[in-house]
Amino acid sequence: MITIFCIQPKGFNVGNAAINLAMKRMAYEQFGRLVNLVSIPATPKYDGGSLYGLSRNTIHQINRMADGVIIGGGNLFENDELFIDKNALRSLMPPMMIFSVSRGRIYNRFGDLADRTDVIPDDNLKAVCQRADYVLARDAATMSYLSSLNIEHALEGGCPTVQLCKLSSELPPLPAGEDVGALVSIRSPSLMNIPIRLQSTIPGLVRDLVETLRHRGYRRVRLVCHDPRDLEFANSFPGVDAVYTSDVREYLSLLAAAELAVSFRLHATLPCFSFGVPAVNISYDERAKSLLETIGLSDWDIDLVESDSVVEDVTNRLDNIEVLSESVQKARDSDWNGTVRTMVHSMSDFATDVANYARTGKY
Repeated sequence: MITIFCIQPKGFNVGNAAINLAMKRMAYEQFGRLVNLVSIPATPKYDGGSLYGLSRNTIHQINRMADGVIIGGGNLFENDELFIDKNALRSLMPPMMIFSVSRGRIYNRFGDLADRTDVIPDDNLKAVCQRADYVLARDAATMSYLSSLNIEHALEGGCPTVQLCKLSSELPPLPAGEDVGALVSIRSPSLMNIPIRLQSTIPGLVRDLVETLRHRGYRRVRLVCHDPRDLEFANSFPGVDAVYTSDVREYLSLLAAAELAVSFRLHATLPCFSFGVPAVNISYDERAKSLLETIGLSDWDIDLVESDSVVEDVTNRLDNIEVLSESVQKARDSDWNGTVRTMVHSMSDFATDVANYARTGKY
């Protein structure tokens, strides 16, 4: 029996569940069997339980029963998401992997990239990375920052959701009468860290994107919510259907059946690319922009802050949508595939360490 504690984001975003699902599948493949993956919230702020993050109690329980620890994936180096007791961390015994975690800047009111106020402090970041046996940064921006802190064993690993196509045959069928159509994956402007002058334009931008898709012949255009907090925003568009599910497999079935997606949500864009669904991404922070650059698909990303006209830029991508499949295949063969190899090799080495620790108490 192998038991691994997985310390993960536990917010409302179904995208986190998509990352977790892809990570679990990769872990099972590299361990060659089912292992016990015990999911632990990275912070106490959502459910207030006794086990969270790298607290002294969590680490005590890890040392008592776990054979390994995975931190991630997700945005755990920001959003005040990862609790760390540095004193207790020194006592952690099993192998530990940081898996597909990002640290990114946001745009300030002047349109310049700046650190978040809730970013992980550098001393905590260095402490957890130095203790980790494997550190996989999700994107080039995160990798660059870790390098600036002399975290020399960090690797650029990308995101496991680019491999979700492997789960296509396991996804539940949609209802027989379901007509998915084209999707606009939204985020409530109140949750977007962008200059307020741009926040106020998001409702009009979403309306324009819906109309653009309708004028291009997409008979059914729907809004996709990743988070129940998006629903109020979605309800402000009369005549436009909105869809939300907290069930990650239903969510992925929806994306896989779409004709097209225009997405403000990175973890709608990446699964669409994986499933072969045409998608155009609209980024508004460093982490999304950097990840698409990391996997070689930056041409299909539009920077909301830097774009002179998002609708025109989306239209330009749609005019050339027939070359997207070529771009995705090229990315799969190069940058995308390189990050997947890094994830797979690191997970395989981690599995070996975990097996040795479970058997001998050493690795």
